[in-house]
Parts: sequence; C-alpha cells; structure tokens
Amino acid sequence: MTSRPTIALAASAGACALALGVTAPALAAPDQAQDKAMVSVFHGIPGMTVDVYANGDELLSDFKPGTVTDPQSLDAGTYDIQIFEAGQGPEGAPALEKKVKVPEGGNATVAAHLTADGKPQLTAFINDVSNVDDGKARLTVRHVAAAPAVDVRAGGQPVFTDLTNPDEDTAAVDAGTVNADVVLAGTDTVAIGPAELNLKEGTSNVVYAWGSAEDKNLALATQTFSGAETMPDALNAGGSGAAFTPNSPAQWLAWATAAGAITLTGVMVARQFAGRRG
Repeated sequence: MTSRPTIALAASAGACALALGVTAPALAAPDQAQDKAMVSVFHGIPGMTVDVYANGDELLSDFKPGTVTDPQSLDAGTYDIQIFEAGQGPEGAPALEKKVKVPEGGNATVAAHLTADGKPQLTAFINDVSNVDDGKARLTVRHVAAAPAVDVRAGGQPVFTDLTNPDEDTAAVDAGTVNADVVLAGTDTVAIGPAELNLKEGTSNVVYAWGSAEDKNLALATQTFSGAETMPDALNAGGSGAAFTPNSPAQWLAWATAAGAITLTGVMVARQFAGRRG
C-alpha cells in the first residue's frame, strides 16, 4: 500500500445512529487457565437477534446486529463459542459454533458476520492496542460484509485500497476529524457513507464494514480502545463500541489470526439464514 493521508475516525455527534455499551459478564473459564485476556464480541449478521454462549454458559442475550461489546477480562484458555437465535439455546443446534483458544495477555474481538458470498461465520481479530506517537491515533478497517473489494477514503482520497472480506488494514494517522466513505475498489461508487468521524489522540480505533450489499443494509460499526489496554487486570479497560447506519449498504467481518495471539480450532457450524436477514 502506498502513502496514507492524514485521517481521523470515530463517531461524532449525529454520525452515529446507535451508541453501544453492552457489558458481558465474566465467564468461568477452564480450570487450568488462570491468566487473563481481553475479549470483545461483535454481531454483524443482519436481521437476527442472538444469544452467545461460551463453554455452555450464556455470555450475551438478545444481542442485536451492529452491536460491539466493551472488552471483558476472561481467563485464558479454550472456549467453545456458540451462537443461537435468541431463545433457542443452549439445548438446540447452534447457528454458528467455533472453538477459540484465548492466550494470556491477548486482546481480541470475536465477530459473527457474513462472508463475501453471504454465509454466516465467526472470525477472531487481534486488536493492536499498543501505544502510538504523540499526536497520532491508530485506525484499523475490517471488511466483514457480503460485498466485493472496497477502497476506504478520507476527504475523497484513498487510505486503504482493494480491501476484501475478511481482511483488515491498519495505519497510524494524525488525530483529528475527517469525512470518510467506502467505495467499490477502483471506482467512485459509494457503498457506505459519507460519515464525519473523529480519531482522538492516543486511541486505537476499529471500523467494521458489515451487512449485505445485495440486501442493501450495509453499515459501519466502530470500536475504540483508549490508551494502552494491554494489561487485562480490570473488567472495563476503557474500550467502547458504537454503530451507525449510513446512507448506503454493505456487510463485513471475518475470523483472522495474528501474531499467535489467538488460535482457532474445531468446526464451524454455519446454517443458512434465508428469509431471516433484512
């Protein structure tokens, strides 16, 4: 990727249709796991409210699309993550299932989303919450929508190009505000936005492009980590989530493994959601 111009990103007044602050309870983890990790959950499957279970315990109930939780401190270890349509777990068959190994000291977001061709899946992303230089903020864009490759622009200029589901790209940028949008790769055809966004100095900001281009419900969701949140000692480490629906459609998110911070094992159960998305 070539040079990345100065940009800034986070929900400003009027840019967000929904501010999210869902708090997930701490889970009882495997007996052998004593150390901690920070874990967030993002729901990026349109049209379906879900319950999330980990190792048979309910983690989240009535979890609505476009919602991202605050980071929570969990014991390191392996978790069987199951996603059920609301009210159908834990005895019924899960819509999605994946075993996730969360190592000590990790910071990850587990995302339920659509693949590029519209199938539901789970993806784990590693969150880079390391310090940035004075005057800077970190921006990460994750393509987790049922949509083709896109470019992300700031002030009309491409910042990230040819991003495909389930990839992400990251840059350290000048703190500030910018008018950002998402366009089809190599074109000026707007898929999401524009949105006036703000990146505060010293923060790590994650933008999820999620939804379905075919169903015309593309949207953005944001997750912000304030400061160096690498020490998972407290339940609420300052992260926050927000979502809004711009004036165009798209859907994104995917299981990514980085730097050995999270390992995915097991089989994902992906059931068709025909007629449930909208």
